Amino acid sequence: MKFRRTAAAAAAVLSLSLTATACGSGDDDKIKIGIKFDQPGLGLKTPDGKYQGFDVDVAKYVAKELGYDEKDIEWKQAPSAERENMLSRGDVKLIVATYSITPERKEKVSFAGPYLLAHQDLLIRADDNSIKDVKDINSKKLCSVTGSTSAQNVKKDFAPDAELQRYNQYSQCLTGLENKNLDALTTDDSILAGYAAQDKHKGKFKLAGLQLSDENYGIGIKKGDKDLQTKINKALQKMIDEGAWDKAVKDNFGPANYKNEPAPQITEKG
Repeated sequence: MKFRRTAAAAAAVLSLSLTATACGSGDDDKIKIGIKFDQPGLGLKTPDGKYQGFDVDVAKYVAKELGYDEKDIEWKQAPSAERENMLSRGDVKLIVATYSITPERKEKVSFAGPYLLAHQDLLIRADDNSIKDVKDINSKKLCSVTGSTSAQNVKKDFAPDAELQRYNQYSQCLTGLENKNLDALTTDDSILAGYAAQDKHKGKFKLAGLQLSDENYGIGIKKGDKDLQTKINKALQKMIDEGAWDKAVKDNFGPANYKNEPAPQITEKG
């Protein structure tokens, strides 16, 4: 009887071990990618649970080159203020979320790319002709999101006297702008173009066209992962060379009449 209990216990241990191994194998078959869920044209989760936008297309292409089918991608929402934490904790393998490469961020994470050059701009109401220069917003109510470089740039360099309000999501800024509780939303022109092009916003807003900065979007990865950086850079170059990059730009930004820059040179290599 004692032997049977011991044998049963050993079998249970073996079963748990096999189960744990199977779970680990399953996890290895998936890749977790951080994107924005509320940026039309770049990273958007639609009401029917689908994901679309330029960042999504770039992420799918890179994931495929890394050996993952689209069905093996687990999308994670990556708010601007949480991107570094998500990578350092290992919540995601990579982040493709309008993630500007900056010296400050490179202290905490590594980047591959860049894969898009955007410029900071302002989105204002279509009937507002009072903002023709960045200095005009010094007396205005301005909105951006927590953790974005745009909000920091405005207070430091462009309009130190502007009344700046920060929200967790750009969509919250849009509501304030439409209701005239805010005067302008600032972030990258690629993001603003996506919002302006939405059916529900067509005719309501316009880009100021100020080109306040150069924002090189990179793919964020855990700091020091040079092997992954090299593989992603190779995938991005292939996407550009094959014309898939141009197609993704046209598919996602075309409806907004967005004047994109050419594909940037890949510079993050160490």
